[in-house]
Amino acid sequence: MAAITIESATRRFADGTRALDDVNLAVRDGEFLVLVGPSGCGKSTLLRAVAGLEELDGGRVLIGGVDVTAKPAGDRDIAMVFQNYALYPQMTVRDNIEFGLKSRRMGGQERRERVAEVAGLLGLEALLARRPAELSGGQLQRVAMGRAIARRPQAFLMDEPLSNLDAQLRTSMRAELHRMHERLAVTTIYVTHDQVEAMTLGQRVAVLRDGRIQQCDTPRRLYDHPCNVFVATFMGSPPMNLLKADVVSGVIRFGRQVLPLDAGIALPQVLPPTFLLGLRPGDLALDRSAPAHWPRIDVLPHAVEEYGHERIVRFRVDASSDGNSGSDVSALLGGRDVVVAGEHLRLAVDTSQLHFFDPDSGKALS
Repeated sequence: MAAITIESATRRFADGTRALDDVNLAVRDGEFLVLVGPSGCGKSTLLRAVAGLEELDGGRVLIGGVDVTAKPAGDRDIAMVFQNYALYPQMTVRDNIEFGLKSRRMGGQERRERVAEVAGLLGLEALLARRPAELSGGQLQRVAMGRAIARRPQAFLMDEPLSNLDAQLRTSMRAELHRMHERLAVTTIYVTHDQVEAMTLGQRVAVLRDGRIQQCDTPRRLYDHPCNVFVATFMGSPPMNLLKADVVSGVIRFGRQVLPLDAGIALPQVLPPTFLLGLRPGDLALDRSAPAHWPRIDVLPHAVEEYGHERIVRFRVDASSDGNSGSDVSALLGGRDVVVAGEHLRLAVDTSQLHFFDPDSGKALS
């Protein structure tokens, strides 16, 4: 196990695109850190730079305190797990897991012990004699992880390993990954574009955009204290509502709605005349089920999305009388609540959870 340090990493592509722009990141020994962001943000490039598969134009990478920037991938003592599994189709599961051990000239008895240990950890005992073509997607991914685990590297690097699995299997594999890390405690960097995956797996999460780290923190703090509009809207599903607002006569005003300042609202010390008000969909609730001190707003839903255990209600806060214009807002309500599109609805707002952002820079106002 080893800490991983990335210092001032820069990478430019041939067309001038800056894939990594002065990235600094410290991954603690034994930590599970997730890199998340939209396609093209630089997360896979950063992972490949740590692995030695992508050359940096500037900066350096340290693993266990040793500068490995100039070392080839094979000399960095890391193991990668890819989204396409990268298994040898002609080999059995046992042979795939053993492959890296044989290349290190490990003795036969020790190899057998390693394979048995990994197979027991990942539930592969009954599959050791099969070939990849005979396995399901989830089984293939477990074999790929088993091959990486058997090497006992200093660190695991995982590049969207669950992206080819269906939704149900991804959920079970996330739980499997979590249990595996608890048991092995190996330093892990995990790349995903799925913010739900990032929130459920990462001890810390680094959010990237345009080759820069926007914020790196625990999932809870990213959700509760986003540093800017991008992080606020990227982390959380449904995303945070952003509304143009101002303060007039003791109330926050957004569109036709108002929230009294005496309803538990903590305003930033410095607030521009017009700002962006951030409101999580889950911080809206039906009138009858909310605390009495939460202020109420009257809305006209134009769409209701059913998910069984919950529903998303969409409405517009600065709409005209016919409800056909204005900023779209989402509320996340319980699945047992009866809501009908086109019928007026009274919602309560948890004003202790409001967010404030500068409309020009997008930075959070504290």
